[in-house]
Amino acid sequence: MKRRPLLTATAVLVAALALGSLCNSQQNASTPTAPPVKRLLFLGEEKGYRHEAVSHAAATIERLGRGSGLWTTTIRTDTEVLTKKKLEYNAKTLNDFDAVMFYTGGDLEMNEEQKASLLSFVHDDGKGFIGVHSATITFTSWPEYGEMIGGYFDEHPWVTFDAPIIVEDPSFPGMAQWGKSFVLKDEIYQMKDYSRDKVRVLMRLDANKLDLKNPRVHRSDRDFAVTWAKMYGKGRVYYTTLGHVEQNWDDPRFQTMMLEAVKWSMGMVNSDVTSRPLPKD
Repeated sequence: MKRRPLLTATAVLVAALALGSLCNSQQNASTPTAPPVKRLLFLGEEKGYRHEAVSHAAATIERLGRGSGLWTTTIRTDTEVLTKKKLEYNAKTLNDFDAVMFYTGGDLEMNEEQKASLLSFVHDDGKGFIGVHSATITFTSWPEYGEMIGGYFDEHPWVTFDAPIIVEDPSFPGMAQWGKSFVLKDEIYQMKDYSRDKVRVLMRLDANKLDLKNPRVHRSDRDFAVTWAKMYGKGRVYYTTLGHVEQNWDDPRFQTMMLEAVKWSMGMVNSDVTSRPLPKD
């Protein structure tokens, strides 16, 4: 009776490596690959009135991204990064981000190339733009910016007050936790160069609970939008007038709203942004 030759140590090692490689390939085939972490640019530069909440807003957005594991945040208080041109020292540019958030004010220092790059970033590249509060007091003499964001500041007739807010679209990401209506102390802007047939209004003030005789009330249509979403070319644009009051950035409802706003702007979640007429009271 012939004996089978014993396997050499080399043969055993080769067999083990082959088996391990097969197991790894099978495991990798069955394990879904996690999507890459998105990248958000937060710009907190203001020319003119300085909002005390900007720093806390930036820190909150950075923490929400880190805590959820969905995005990393780069915080800047200058506009150098708002370009598609290569910068020195391997500095980041718009090409490195998936969305930009503006908590800004006034005419920022941007040349024509930078302005064109920002619009192209959203309109042509399909990236996201989130405007917070005073983002609508930014570039008020640059019509293309106003077209992108959806409107401009036209005073705040009631200053900071207990704002009666109606949620128009509870199905939009980040709206359901507010309920059908709520009261929040914040500074609500009245808008000009705004038309709801160009945006999807998500929240508005309850005009029945406002002092419409206030001399600074300029709108006669009773349409005081608080938050909206819209498309700008291929890109997604989100704006809320909320965020003036620093404490609101600690409100879990507001944090959920901003978390979902970033997700929607980056294309991680979807929702209908077809415009709708002002609902009848």
